[in-house]
Amino acid sequence: MNRAVSVPELIIRKRSGGELADEEIRTLIEGYVDGDVADYQMSALAMAIYFQGMSPRETTALTLAMRDSGVVVDLSGIAGPKVDKHSTGGVGDKVSICLAPIVTACGLKVPMVSGRGLGHTGGTLDKLEAIPGFRVDLPTARFVRQVDRVGCALIGQTADIAPADKRLYALRDVTGTIESVPLITASILSKKLAEGIDALVLDVKVGSGAFMKTREEARALARSIVRVGGLAGKKVTALLTSMEQPLGRAVGNGLETIEALEVLLGGGPSDLVEITLALGAEMLRMGGVAKNAAAGRRQMRAAIADGSAARCMERIVKAQGGDPRVVREPDRLPAAPRRVKVKAPRAGWVSAIDALEVGLTCVSLGAGRTRADQDVDPVVGTVLGAKVGDRVEAGATLATLHLRDGRGAKRAADRLGAAFRISSRRAVEGPLLLETIRR
Repeated sequence: MNRAVSVPELIIRKRSGGELADEEIRTLIEGYVDGDVADYQMSALAMAIYFQGMSPRETTALTLAMRDSGVVVDLSGIAGPKVDKHSTGGVGDKVSICLAPIVTACGLKVPMVSGRGLGHTGGTLDKLEAIPGFRVDLPTARFVRQVDRVGCALIGQTADIAPADKRLYALRDVTGTIESVPLITASILSKKLAEGIDALVLDVKVGSGAFMKTREEARALARSIVRVGGLAGKKVTALLTSMEQPLGRAVGNGLETIEALEVLLGGGPSDLVEITLALGAEMLRMGGVAKNAAAGRRQMRAAIADGSAARCMERIVKAQGGDPRVVREPDRLPAAPRRVKVKAPRAGWVSAIDALEVGLTCVSLGAGRTRADQDVDPVVGTVLGAKVGDRVEAGATLATLHLRDGRGAKRAADRLGAAFRISSRRAVEGPLLLETIRR
């Protein structure tokens, strides 16, 4: 680390509302990775940023420094547009599993580095690992080869991709500095830019089941990522999508994987299909494969109808060590041995479903984790029997819990039942796609 840079001085300047120069930010990140900047110093800086924010220039400098803290994958030798998608996370959000093979079948290259679940939201990696044998820990060279040959690879963050982000995120998680727009922006973009992509589509979830509870919060994050991505030389579009109730009907790793595979075969819940088409159409437009979003939707529906999307997923699964037969035969996935139905206490209309409570209930069963070092159970979770706007009779099934055994079943059923609000009047369901933000 450059000894001329005083870390306490930089912390004090940021704490006082001042700006840091690009080289100062880069030196801080390099020093942090090398061990010259201590965890407690980086924690103090993160807290200063949390309260004082960062300018777009500072956030861009932080993003690029974190990107450059590890390997930046070179995909320039691979023909075709390289486009990825990222979601800020929500309950039942399994979009990546069906989206990636569909847009790949349409002509995009999709180098996707995903995450694991934490808190009430599930992670794409945990869902993919419900497929027996599926490996998400591919080394970088194999990741590049698969993107070239198959068109898509779905992996987790390796030790050499943006290591500064991995360390800083762990600090933010325990120091109350997660909800900082500049830090979230740098965290997301540093990993995505390290993939070697040309463009990125961001799905910013809004509502009770999302980290961003209000549209204003979501819009601020979306605008920051779009702007900083542009300053870093990449095309970025953000879609704000509703997370007031779970997306689709399945919540839980294996259950969500099955539901995503249903989309590839022409089925799946309408809301999951709609969000998948909206995000994928934007990816195809940005990659130059589709003239506009409407054309992109038509191409995606054609890839599903002619079977090319499912065949692409079979190739992805096989390349990453899984059994490709699960794509068309999801019953091959492991299943929970016990089912418990949650019944409607009275007749009426489902007017609301608390997505956060549904997610936390599934976490309590083992479908999610509250610490990064915990394992998840691939078979537990729930499948909703009713969504907002549905009419139910007394005793109708609101949801079915999938359990390993009977331990905690009544408590989970009571909690899940309380997440449903039943009213005498039919609720008007709000739009799924709330806003699109481009530079």
